[in-house]
Amino acid sequence: METVSKPMTGTNDMTGTMAKSVDQATSTAHRAIDKATDAARPAVDRVAASAHQMVDKLADAANTAADKLDQRTVQLRDVQSRLTDQCRDYVRENPLTSLGIAVAAGFVLSKLLSSR
Repeated sequence: METVSKPMTGTNDMTGTMAKSVDQATSTAHRAIDKATDAARPAVDRVAASAHQMVDKLADAANTAADKLDQRTVQLRDVQSRLTDQCRDYVRENPLTSLGIAVAAGFVLSKLLSSR
């Protein structure tokens, strides 16, 4: 008896079918990812635009605060300069009174600090 081997066409068909199934699943997954990306893009763009607007508003507020702080600094320096000039003039015009005030202030401070 002679045995004739037949080619196993069923195995090749099964491998081809599995490869097609994998390719189809891959294509379907890619399409789903592309579809989800396209659907999410407008929302992401809106969030990014809102974030940019918020950063711009915060930067404007910080700049405004810095400008006001600069203005206040200049005003305080002017006031300090005027008060220093007034104190200097007072001491020149009233040296004994100024000395008495300084001694009294020193005495009060020494009592306050030594009681602690």
